[in-house]
Amino acid sequence: MKGHYYPNSTTMLGRTNIEEKLQKARNKSVTEGDLLKQVANILQEEGRKQDDIIARMKSPQKPTPRNNFDLDLMETDRIYHVDQIREICVNYRLRFLDTKYFKNEIPLEAINKVKQLEKDHDITLKGFKIVAPSKMFKLENADDPLLFAPIGNGYFYLIHKWGNDLNAFRKAWAWPFKSLENLIVVTILISLLAAWAVPNGLFSKDTTGVQFVLIFFFTFKSIASMILYYAFAAGKNFNTSIWNSKYFNA
Repeated sequence: MKGHYYPNSTTMLGRTNIEEKLQKARNKSVTEGDLLKQVANILQEEGRKQDDIIARMKSPQKPTPRNNFDLDLMETDRIYHVDQIREICVNYRLRFLDTKYFKNEIPLEAINKVKQLEKDHDITLKGFKIVAPSKMFKLENADDPLLFAPIGNGYFYLIHKWGNDLNAFRKAWAWPFKSLENLIVVTILISLLAAWAVPNGLFSKDTTGVQFVLIFFFTFKSIASMILYYAFAAGKNFNTSIWNSKYFNA
């Protein structure tokens, strides 16, 4: 007995193109012209919000304003006290300044995070600050930015970090400029190394202890003079003095 053939329902009806169904549902509720107009209005509004945030970042800031964040929505690992920020700036020779002094372009990702924070917390953020190397700021004459907004009482909320991490040797490079004491220690060590590198018997047959001390004082005086000249000529100052200064030669 021969079996009966039942046509496959998929073969008879064909597959359903869900995109076409979606398009038909959309076209019932809105015309193509109205749709483009709505999208253009949305993009225009988002552009205005972005321009407003950039304008706030580039305008003069009032002395550390307070932003009323919603405590329940805040991430505790993004909250930092100014003393902790100061410590990092001093150790790595960075500056903590208003965004109006930042000369590089602030990335769109950071702007979008500001917009999202403002939406979530129902606030308008102000008082933006950035941690970055001096070369990234337009300083007045007297590789790792962090964008902050003040919370109040010396606390700041980290909004966004961008760019490359700092060089692994930056802390060691910045250590001599941390304070006068550190600079003296480094100058003494370099002078000792330079005195030790002077060939034995250059001034006499054998270098005695007294001669080594005299050579050390000579090298120390020469190296210290060069360092002081460079520091004054270039308007440099110690990390503890410049970390929150807007002046080039603070």
